[in-house]
Amino acid sequence: MQKRKIVITHHLHQNLIEQIKEIIPDWSIIVGNDRDIWQEHLHDAEIIAGWKKGMEEECLAPQSKLKWLQTWSAGVDSLPLESLESKNITVTSANGVHAYPISESIFALMLGLTRKIHTYVKNQQEKKWHHSGIKLEMHEKTIGIIGVGAIGKETAKIAKAFGMKVLGVRHSGKQQEYVDEMYSTDQVDVVLPNCDYVVVTLPLTKDTKHLFDSKKFDLMKPSAFFINIGRGEIVVEDHLIRALQNGIIAGAGLDVFEQEPLSGDSPLWEMENVIITPHIAGSTEHYNQRVIENVLLPNLKNYISGNLPSVNHVNFSKGY
Repeated sequence: MQKRKIVITHHLHQNLIEQIKEIIPDWSIIVGNDRDIWQEHLHDAEIIAGWKKGMEEECLAPQSKLKWLQTWSAGVDSLPLESLESKNITVTSANGVHAYPISESIFALMLGLTRKIHTYVKNQQEKKWHHSGIKLEMHEKTIGIIGVGAIGKETAKIAKAFGMKVLGVRHSGKQQEYVDEMYSTDQVDVVLPNCDYVVVTLPLTKDTKHLFDSKKFDLMKPSAFFINIGRGEIVVEDHLIRALQNGIIAGAGLDVFEQEPLSGDSPLWEMENVIITPHIAGSTEHYNQRVIENVLLPNLKNYISGNLPSVNHVNFSKGY
């Protein structure tokens, strides 16, 4: 009888592999970054952890044995969700493993813009001793967190250490620790005019695509900074560029873009009031460990017991 099989498309330390073996000792466990390691196993893998481009042909074929897909990212917008749903394949995401690194990145961008760190790095490269007009403080300002999940909660927690007022937006509008005032997603326009910093941590769905357009930027303070670590397509990038060029908002810290890599001819590269990072806000030395120990292992225990994986179970209708 053929062994049941799990394919993990990332390199793992041996101690993580051993933890997986403890739960499924009789399974065939295929692990590795290199496509040559796992490509031939896709057609009969019952579980795949880490979706890769080009898997559709094998994993969605009629003879595929795939029952459960564990993603390696929080966002699932790049997946063929309709096809996965039609084949009744359970999908779980890596939501929650990014809370520490992304909240740190958010504050790095906020502090960098507020205290002009990017300007002084450029000055240093030119051996230029110049004040550069620094004046702003972040303490006791108001932050609006658009999308209060695990990342948003951790961001709110840090914001309280700066004495900030925290306004939050989430689909349900349900109250959250560290958030002073919570609003539902249809109340974003009420929140924006009150914020000194607007931080987008939303997933990309049909409802959030191009949510931030010129109308939203017009509602913001001219002194406000816009931070996006969610998905680039949540923003109409041309509208953001015009808002930055025309002083509608003060500046932006951007980790995600409508098209990635960001085109070399984008005006964003040359803007003094913009900090760009290349979609790395969630990168951390602990990433794989958290995906395995916080998400995959508890879900795997449920799965082999005959239950659906419950941690980060993706709702196909919501898109996250």
